[in-house]
This record gives sequence, C-alpha cells and structure tokens, in this order.
Amino acid sequence: MKKYCRDLRVTSIEKLSPKHVLIKLTQDESFPAMLPGQFVQVRIDHSTSTMLRRPISINYVDLSSNELWLLVAAVGDGTRELAQVHSGDTLNCLFPLGNGFTGPEQFHGKRVLLVGGGVGVAPLLFQGQLLLDAGIVPNFLLGARSAKDILELEQFQDLGQVFITTEDASLGEGGFVTDHSVLRTDHFDFIQTCGPKPMMASVARYAREKNIQCEASLENLMACGIGACLCCVEKTDEGNLCVCTEGPVFNIKKLLW
Repeated sequence: MKKYCRDLRVTSIEKLSPKHVLIKLTQDESFPAMLPGQFVQVRIDHSTSTMLRRPISINYVDLSSNELWLLVAAVGDGTRELAQVHSGDTLNCLFPLGNGFTGPEQFHGKRVLLVGGGVGVAPLLFQGQLLLDAGIVPNFLLGARSAKDILELEQFQDLGQVFITTEDASLGEGGFVTDHSVLRTDHFDFIQTCGPKPMMASVARYAREKNIQCEASLENLMACGIGACLCCVEKTDEGNLCVCTEGPVFNIKKLLW
C-alpha cells in the first residue's frame, strides 16, 4: 500500500478526558484507502525534547467530510505537545503505515468481538464501522480504569452492542475485560483486540482456551514506522519481526505470549 507524507490541517480538537483528545485532520484532496489497525507517524514540531515522530492509531476515516481521526493519549512530552494543537494548525503525517485487521469479507455469518482497553479502543471504531457497512453487527468489549476513561462510548453504541468493564466498577462490570460475564455466556467466532499488552495477552489466552480465532494490534514503541530502527521488534514463531512493518496486527498464533 502506497505511503504518503503530507501536511494535514486540523479541523477540530476535542478533549475526551483529562488526558485524551480527538484530533480531526483533513487535506484538499481525498484521503487514500486506509485500513483499521494501520497507524500514522506524526511529526512533533514544537517540543525541544521530542526528536522522533509519534505513532498514532487511525481512529476513523470519515469519507463524507474527508477527515482522518486520531485519538491521542497525552502521556509524554511528544503527545502532550500534540494535544495542544488548535483548529487550523498543520501536522506533518506519514501514513498509512503497517497492516490492518482482517476485513469484513471474512466474517459473514460469524459473531465478531472487538476488545479494547484505554486508548487501544482507537482502531476498533473504524473496524466496527466497516463491519456494520458490510451487514455484520459488531460486538464491543471496552475496558478502562474508570468511567471517565471509557472513550467514544456513544460512537461505539451507534455501531453495535457494547459491553464495558471498569477496574473501579464505576461503569459496566467491575474488573478487567476478561472478567466480563459476556465471555462466559456468549459465543464468538473471531476476536480482534488492541490495548495494553497484559490485557491483550489475557484476551489471547482466553481465545486459545476457547479455540477462537484472534488478532491483536500491538502497541510496541515505534520510532521510525518503516522498519529501519528495529526498536519495535517482537518475538514471533518466525523469529524477530518489526511490528511497524510486519504488524501492528498479528494473528495470536504467531505471538509467543
């Protein structure tokens, strides 16, 4: 898939929680085809401590308004600087990078569960939209520390059935995503997940126990995004692979978790 390096214009920025913002970007020409699970490398122009681009998952592509959405967790110098942009600002972006989740053409007649934790819910919104467009109603299982950390809930509810866990039990069921009762009462044919590695490892163990096909979108540290720096290497059944080029989405059968 062809990659682009473009200056994209910020159309809006919305604060979703104390540390999360949704940035919407556009350009004069139409955006190229992109897949849920792929990511963008964003240049940080005004941070003296940030030399490298920051990888941000593609949250959504709105074709009707020609907008690319990025869901950003402001947790370090680079992302905190990124969270301070304003409408009309320009961000230099390299995109789309990596591979994506298996598409809806593989899921007709099957029940799909999309499991996300924290800002890892980002690629699942776009994937859920593509599933629904193909006539497949997605199921979402979203986890966070507390109710205020559940992101884009209304958008997920517009696409399918949403199950929630929070560690403090302030919304949905208490505990982690793998504690949710839906995993004991319902059957799913395929799981796709993104979030903190311990969460994804737990989801992977559940999928293996239940013999369910499962894909995980890894969040390894990615500095270059094109396989040159080797800082995002993951051990797999094929040896060490760069997450930014061979992933970030992997079938869990390949992962040594």
